Amino acid sequence: MSDTRSNSSLGVWSQRLLAAILLCGQVIVHLLQGKIHRRNTLDQMAAVGPESLLIALVTAAFVGAVFTIQVAREFIQFGAGNAVGGVLALALTRELAPVLTAVVLAGRVGSAFAAEIGTMRVTEQIDALYMLRTDPIDYLVIPRVIACCVMLPALTLLSLVTGMIGGLLIVTNVYNLSQTTFLDSARNFLNVWDVCSAAIKAACFGILIAIIGCSWGLTTTGGAKGVGQSTTTAVVTALLAIFISNFLLTAIMFQGTGSAVLRGI
Repeated sequence: MSDTRSNSSLGVWSQRLLAAILLCGQVIVHLLQGKIHRRNTLDQMAAVGPESLLIALVTAAFVGAVFTIQVAREFIQFGAGNAVGGVLALALTRELAPVLTAVVLAGRVGSAFAAEIGTMRVTEQIDALYMLRTDPIDYLVIPRVIACCVMLPALTLLSLVTGMIGGLLIVTNVYNLSQTTFLDSARNFLNVWDVCSAAIKAACFGILIAIIGCSWGLTTTGGAKGVGQSTTTAVVTALLAIFISNFLLTAIMFQGTGSAVLRGI
């Protein structure tokens, strides 16, 4: 009985994933046709960006502080304390800032998208849009995709700065390293491509979060219980998509051997 239920759940999940892929194609076509609802887009940008700013920055500050503690205590022991800032900057820029900010938004924004649109689906508000000759993709999906694609890179860059500040406070107050040494190390290790890669990753993660949240909402069935299930599975699927796409993007962007450490030294 449990195996049958598990296979059924996997089949439903696969169907919804296929629907999300098809929805992504529809979004691309509609964007190429210039079908953008500007007022809804601005509203969604406000919901994704400013309303998510505090939790993203708090997360980045503590991640930067914890990472600095783990790195500094080891590097100082081996006489490499002047590389702490650079290592933190690389870790935040290439991985921690874009991935963790996307995880925060997947939990906060992706779940909200699935719950809101799912509620509209089970209460037949989506059908009402069709009756009014309004395409739900233009009115509901595209504004959310644009908002996530634009605001997540901005939040990621702010998280990067906040994480560096958190690390700076730790090294100056706990390990007595100079602020100049920390910042010089970060500047020597980083280059423009590192920052660009963080923005590219964040934009891709934002698209995934919006598409998955909206698609799971649009395919919701079963009333209030279905909305809850859609919300949960949308967040889980978005997290999986973030981690898998992060691996693929990292493999593409950072092939071969690196030179950041040599450049910093």
